[in-house]
Amino acid sequence: MRSAVAFCGLLASLIVAAPASATECAGNPGALGTSRTIVVDPSEHNLLGGHQYRESLPLNDKEVVITFDDGPLPPYSNRILEILAQECVKATFFMVGRMARAYPKIVRRVYDEGHTLANHSQNHPFNFHRMSVDDAAREIEGGFESIAAAVGDPAKVAPFFRFPGLLRQDSVEHYLRSKQVMAWSVDFMADDWTRINSREVVRRALDRLEAKGKGILLLHDIQPATALGLPDLLHELKARGYRVVHVVPATAERPRTASTPEQWVVRHAPSRDQAAFRDPWPRAFPHRVRATAALLETPSITSFGAETVDDTVPVTLVSPPEPLRGTDREVAIPTIWPEEVITIAALPEVDLLPAPEAANFRYNRVARGHAKKDKNRDRRRPNREVTHSINPDITGSVHDTGNRQPKAGKAGNGSKNSNGNKSGRARSAARPGDLIGHQILISSPQTSLAARR
Repeated sequence: MRSAVAFCGLLASLIVAAPASATECAGNPGALGTSRTIVVDPSEHNLLGGHQYRESLPLNDKEVVITFDDGPLPPYSNRILEILAQECVKATFFMVGRMARAYPKIVRRVYDEGHTLANHSQNHPFNFHRMSVDDAAREIEGGFESIAAAVGDPAKVAPFFRFPGLLRQDSVEHYLRSKQVMAWSVDFMADDWTRINSREVVRRALDRLEAKGKGILLLHDIQPATALGLPDLLHELKARGYRVVHVVPATAERPRTASTPEQWVVRHAPSRDQAAFRDPWPRAFPHRVRATAALLETPSITSFGAETVDDTVPVTLVSPPEPLRGTDREVAIPTIWPEEVITIAALPEVDLLPAPEAANFRYNRVARGHAKKDKNRDRRRPNREVTHSINPDITGSVHDTGNRQPKAGKAGNGSKNSNGNKSGRARSAARPGDLIGHQILISSPQTSLAARR
């Protein structure tokens, strides 16, 4: 008797786990099918999807949950439903409330064909991460009411909600938790809302699924590229050994699927940067995350044309070509320097250097201003004497010795100098600490014009 009861329980679980397997798909014995159904309780796990949260569905390897956003919209939603029916695949549709009111027949068809109805807000605003909780609540409740009105029964709408654009915020998540509504994010996406063709949609979906191994896939049933590429996507999923899992909410008659807390934990939890900037998807997210330890590879001998990375590499150093200037043309003649072949050590390929930052290229504005003034002063007084000062960091500064003697007259009131040019207001000798720019100065003999003559 006990064995018979156990057998009946196992048989019932198998029926729930595989309501639409490939063998039951009429007219298509090679269909992908739906391998099993997971029943979830939003009161226990209310934040879902490894793209933004630390939990996702308790899936096994090679299992995928297919979700669609933004519909319904004919003819694309209709075509997607036909493709899913041919393959006996069940999905979750996150519908926009006003779209559901516009096309209630599609909403009813989605439910009648065994898919899950879920909420994607009433009007799909792109400021969910900034709006007040009251405004967000109106969008959320309006979406549930519109979908329920289209299908004819609020109980037929799952307590699942996905933020438009995944623009989440903590306060709205708290509101959803108080209403026992599960907030769905994603594990990977196919970028089908961008301007890419159907082949690229399929390629990105498969590549990212291969990288994750399992998870929640985001698609959009309002995109023509998605409708065109869905048959190839489902075919490739079956060819690569993936299985589709359907998700429904728990009810009094339908208890949740047994699972352990560890099964919900995302294999690769989001980083701190992802957790901090998980709201502005998909537009600005890549640009707002700043690398904390950017590294660059050090140049090695192979960076300069060597064909080997041995410890010692013979290299002939050649100077840059020196142009030979003529009357009508220039000829580049390479000059060998030095003539002998030397041996230098190759740098390890694994060495890393910190990437330069903007601070490495900062220029002193005061110094630049002084340099500009001094340049103008040099043009007025080309024969002034200079002194040179080399500081420990091999930067020089030029100081006026103050030896220029203006002619008699009103100082600074337009008197002319020895060259006949008007001089400005009389200036005192520059202070030794005045900085006019970063320079390396080479001293030259200080001779007067009389000596040169």
